[in-house]
Amino acid sequence: MNNGQGRTTSKQSEGSSACRRIALYSHETMGLGHLRRNLLIAEALSRSALQPTILLITGAREASAFALPRGVDCVTLPAVRKSMDGQYYARGLDVSFADLIALRSNIIRATLDAFQADVFIVDKVPRGTGHELDAALQSMQASGHTRCVLGLRDILDEPGAVQREWLRDGNCEATHNYYDAVWIYGDPTIYDAVHEYNFSAEIARKVRYTGYLDRHVPAPATARDEALAAFDLPPGRMVLCMVGGGQDGALVAEAFAQAEFPAGSNGVLVTGPFMPPEVQHRLRRLAATKPRLKLLGFIADPSPLLRHADRVIAMGGYNTVCEVLSHEKHALIIPRVKPRQEQLIRAQRLSEHHLLDMLHPDEVTPQALKAWLEQNDKPPHGARERINFDGLAVLPHLLQELLSDNPAVQDGQCAACERSH
Repeated sequence: MNNGQGRTTSKQSEGSSACRRIALYSHETMGLGHLRRNLLIAEALSRSALQPTILLITGAREASAFALPRGVDCVTLPAVRKSMDGQYYARGLDVSFADLIALRSNIIRATLDAFQADVFIVDKVPRGTGHELDAALQSMQASGHTRCVLGLRDILDEPGAVQREWLRDGNCEATHNYYDAVWIYGDPTIYDAVHEYNFSAEIARKVRYTGYLDRHVPAPATARDEALAAFDLPPGRMVLCMVGGGQDGALVAEAFAQAEFPAGSNGVLVTGPFMPPEVQHRLRRLAATKPRLKLLGFIADPSPLLRHADRVIAMGGYNTVCEVLSHEKHALIIPRVKPRQEQLIRAQRLSEHHLLDMLHPDEVTPQALKAWLEQNDKPPHGARERINFDGLAVLPHLLQELLSDNPAVQDGQCAACERSH
């Protein structure tokens, strides 16, 4: 591991022939976005020439619902829940948050000590929820075996909030002391996090912009038809609504369910696994009166629905927006605006590039959704020509360069990134 002095272990200098071990951490306190991103990264790395063995460490018990690639497994931590006011609680256990973090911290450290990862990739939170990674990071630094990567989505929050949070939580010091690289899963032409968040020169030197993670995997027509048949949808055009994990999706979901769809169109609403039961009950009652409205719960892979959808109404999480853009869908994004501004900023930036439409949640009504659905304008196109979507192709190169201690990087851009354009 590199603690700022460029230390390289003997195992890391052996070359790439040995089977590498990669661990990925995601805290999962609200929705499944971090887990889904790490799953996508794990799949890309598992298919690379390195063929590493990969262990996911996640706070989402729903991880068991996803198909894991060969060579990938997971450890599930006792779950944390984040409320809309930004407070954290145990999701299932009747214990204090402090006791829960202590439990999770012990599990994480024991797992990483036993697994002996060559690379540890942490999603978003340098020290983990409640600083639960501190003990593991210190242990890995002492052993000198593991290289650590901080993986960040394109946008964290509005700059002032990020700077205050990173100062409060000691994230700058942790990133400087424990991490060898910072991978930002975005394109600086859309949002330049180094500039926006005023990262220090030490952190900026570690940053690599990977490009967005392309979630569009072409499938034969027969496979698409079979996937759609499993959803038992009536014939006709499809309007798809997705609200992420659903914990805070009631406003969008209920407005969509009450909206009048264009003639001959079906509305498909994916509620997510965390939508409150009382909201689900209201939606089921509405659906019972609307034969062209279908409710779906947890969907591990929404790709078949996205391929078939004519229009998409969705919240503005990183994974959802990547899916919409990579499928080049005509989309209306209704971003979450609290407790973070991340989704709002993302939707605004992409709307300014004419790649999607945005509606502020304060303006959401069934009538507003109906009006958007009835517009005859053509869907945006050319996202891949205007945005770097090469993240999944670039990541194996970044991993190889990290392991070979030959970063070949200039100004936050790796050689593989340059080759991909």
